[in-house]
Amino acid sequence: MAYLRFQSAEPDAEGRHPGFFGLINGLSKAGELTADQEEFRRRNHAWYEAHYTNPTSVDPAVYDHAINPGATAWFKDSAEALVTRADGYLEILGAHGIRCVRLRSEEPPGRIVYEDADQIVVVPD
Repeated sequence: MAYLRFQSAEPDAEGRHPGFFGLINGLSKAGELTADQEEFRRRNHAWYEAHYTNPTSVDPAVYDHAINPGATAWFKDSAEALVTRADGYLEILGAHGIRCVRLRSEEPPGRIVYEDADQIVVVPD
């Protein structure tokens, strides 16, 4: 099993590398997406919500910095439909000058604090 993550190439102000959901949501909140990009975001967020579990719906504290510092989500490579949809997000982020990288790990890249059929959330070792 391999694990995949799409995140910003450069760290944010807190030294973190947000994933593509957080990055596009930030652009949306700032009003920086075009109408077409915002429609893509809404439509695809709805698709993800319908097709995979949001870890916070199972464990509201999974991303709590005090409990799980640095927790990040990684797709399992077997979740092909979820991984493939990331491309559209990456295109939008690139259009806004936000460079992202695709990380791949053959082993869980930290201590697993959440897992389901499609993804894991890990805290770096």
